[in-house]
Amino acid sequence: MSAAPSAGSGSDEAVRRRARPGAVAILAGTGLVALLLDLLTKHLALVHLTDREPLRLLGGLIYLNLIRNSGAAWSIGSDHTWVFPLITIAVVGWIVWMALRLRSVPWAISLGLVLGGALGNLMDRIFRAPGHFVGHVVDMISVFGPFGEYFPVFNLADSSLVCGVVLAVLLELTGRQRDGGRVGRDGRPAADPATTTTEQRERA
Repeated sequence: MSAAPSAGSGSDEAVRRRARPGAVAILAGTGLVALLLDLLTKHLALVHLTDREPLRLLGGLIYLNLIRNSGAAWSIGSDHTWVFPLITIAVVGWIVWMALRLRSVPWAISLGLVLGGALGNLMDRIFRAPGHFVGHVVDMISVFGPFGEYFPVFNLADSSLVCGVVLAVLLELTGRQRDGGRVGRDGRPAADPATTTTEQRERA
């Protein structure tokens, strides 16, 4: 004889299907901060690094050198610049879709970093020379060498994207889900104490 489902199981599922406003706000705030910092550093680079030799910092660990990149890392795909805005728009749409069930603060930070970084480079593609949707991205940070000899020259948008993706991978590996739940070592959902407490408060 099977046990009848508990009365609260349906409401628990309904709660998990709704986005938590606080998590969505953190996603938006993280994305906005990442975007503004990227725009600020690009503006400063254009003002202070145009037509000058690379600026050597930390004994040569970091160089500041203004580069306009029409492609991806190491100028890959420079002949197909128009493709990158389309990819970025798809990524932004995916993040918006993910936010519909977002209840996890760590995932909010991860997605916010990716969103801010994607929008930062998208604005370059749309609004900078030589034209709309084929604009060149402003890069300025080079490590170990002034001209990207050892690693692609990048900007804060790229850093934000990488940090967001790395955090997402770590969250997946540790079983943390975007709806606030967790997956145990056996692959089954495990209760998240923090989320459970919050849900109890919401239902109170």
